[in-house]
Amino acid sequence: MSHFFAFLARMKFIQRWGLMRNTQSENIQEHSLQVAMIAHSLAEIRNSVFGGSVDAGKTAVLGMYHEVSEVFTGDLPTPVKYFNPQIKAVYKDIERQAQKKLLLMLPEELQASYTGIIQQDEENELWQLVKAADKLSAYLKCVEEIKVGNQEFNVAYTQIQQELLQSPLPEVRYFLDAFADSFGLTLDELKD
Repeated sequence: MSHFFAFLARMKFIQRWGLMRNTQSENIQEHSLQVAMIAHSLAEIRNSVFGGSVDAGKTAVLGMYHEVSEVFTGDLPTPVKYFNPQIKAVYKDIERQAQKKLLLMLPEELQASYTGIIQQDEENELWQLVKAADKLSAYLKCVEEIKVGNQEFNVAYTQIQQELLQSPLPEVRYFLDAFADSFGLTLDELKD
């Protein structure tokens, strides 16, 4: 018997933005779907606009699974995770151990198929798109919170926006220009 998918089902219980007052809570399962959709779009943008040839479907799958280690670690807030190089290194090691533990939960014949999906290779161009999608998702969360008057997200918005504007990936700027402003609109404004 494998507990792999039972553990992944627990992603819905892990809340993001733990240090921030949220008007709308967000769990890592919801977040992972949004990241998968944005990562897919970044891959399609790369292919259609910038002459790339990446696998958009695989990019989406990587986005779906990018937070699975958090079923063991929880969502460590960014200011804590990156407080200093030692904490960052230790947390990365904890994430790798959690990823290995999840892989070992799979039947042996499936472990090889899931290794490249669960264990992140940050040098891989698909993972770079997923990381950019993760950052875009955080930015869009800030936009939505600020839209409803939650000033708690002002600093995060500014910091994340600067990081995105400095991204070496042209797909990120394309996504911002084409899609991001809509997240600040009301439903009635979206209908126009």
